[in-house]
Amino acid sequence: MTDAVKPISEEALGVQPSASGALIAGAQAEANELGEFRSLKTDVWRQFRRHKGAMLGVVLLTIITLACLIGPIILPFDTSTPVVTNANRPAGWPHIWGTDNLGRDAFARALIGGRISLAVGFTAMIVSILVGTLVGVVAGFFRRIDGPLMRVTDLFLSLPLLPVLLVVVVFFRDPMQDALGPSLGIFVLMVLIIGGTSWMQTARIVRGEVLAVKEQEFILASRSIGTKPRRIISKHIVPNVLSPVIVAASLGIAVAILTESAVSFLGLGFPLELPTWGRLLNEARNRMTLNIWLVIGPGLLLSLTVMSVNFIGDGLRDALDPKARSNG
Repeated sequence: MTDAVKPISEEALGVQPSASGALIAGAQAEANELGEFRSLKTDVWRQFRRHKGAMLGVVLLTIITLACLIGPIILPFDTSTPVVTNANRPAGWPHIWGTDNLGRDAFARALIGGRISLAVGFTAMIVSILVGTLVGVVAGFFRRIDGPLMRVTDLFLSLPLLPVLLVVVVFFRDPMQDALGPSLGIFVLMVLIIGGTSWMQTARIVRGEVLAVKEQEFILASRSIGTKPRRIISKHIVPNVLSPVIVAASLGIAVAILTESAVSFLGLGFPLELPTWGRLLNEARNRMTLNIWLVIGPGLLLSLTVMSVNFIGDGLRDALDPKARSNG
């Protein structure tokens, strides 16, 4: 029997034990300074925090969202009951933005409208991202249906968005409200319309990423061992195209909120008892001379929300860029 191989001691290498520990600790500290042990999440968060606009956007969006969720509960105003004696009051205390023509507090109604606008924006974004990612992944991975899917995408891109939205709302608003109720019906309709007409850019971006990723060596190796396409897509393709999807999702919220506000401003959105920022602007346009805050208030909340989301999207785009992270 052969003798067991003995490990080489540090003394045999000419290195003292204390000195070797110091060398290892120093090497680890130097490696940490160079970023060799940083994870992807740490790098992304570190780069995102350096973007002052993105952090400002996070703070503003958090404040607006919390105010819309909690504000109507805290404020001592009943926005569903008209108070004619308080009608058309200017900005002051306790009505900091004044009241509308029915005596309802304008600030509380703007916060309630923010709930609806934000809910439509986030939900429509989810629908848009799901559809766009699905179309982009399928088109990029399966060459046979790439052409037809991209022609359908180009067809949707060529449609005038706002006229199509108005026509669809006019034709399907009453059937949806009869089936699901006045509030839920128009909410589902707005989400489906906005999400179903804003997925095209995401699809084209994801398709380009998939075309590049599927030619990588690890994808070719998976195919060579007989891995099913469904598993390749779920385990390898989708995780590697999430970066542009996340950026598109953040920017899609702003587009959805603006689109819903435009439709509501034209009087074809939610019913009168459900105020949105666009609906409030529509109601206040004829009473600007009586109380300018009826227009400034909802417009300010809408502008700050869209600006915040765009800042967050810019920050995510820079943070998820490998070149920016390596330079940082």
